[in-house]
Amino acid sequence: MEITTRQFKHCDLVTLSGRIDSATAPKLSEALEAITNEARFKIVVDMTGLEYMSSAGFRALIATQRTVKRYNRGEIVFANVPALIHSALELAGFTTIFQIYPDVTSAVGSF
Repeated sequence: MEITTRQFKHCDLVTLSGRIDSATAPKLSEALEAITNEARFKIVVDMTGLEYMSSAGFRALIATQRTVKRYNRGEIVFANVPALIHSALELAGFTTIFQIYPDVTSAVGSF
């Protein structure tokens, strides 16, 4: 798994690639926590290169969504979600919790 972060004027972009499972999900949590610890609460997660995400990865995203939405400070949105992961999000009922955009430009533009 590879995580890259990039800071923009209005939000942060987190790009994920590879597989996120119980062994790599803590790295995702740490990366997201580093952003929120710097009082930045608008996050775009680009899933273009993501091959697989386990429930541990979804838990990391849900926990961060809770943190950024506290006191209406921000939100996590997804971009370029692969079909397999989108199906898992729908099955778990997470499509009502997260906004999903077809590309990074529209996701960043939502802020």
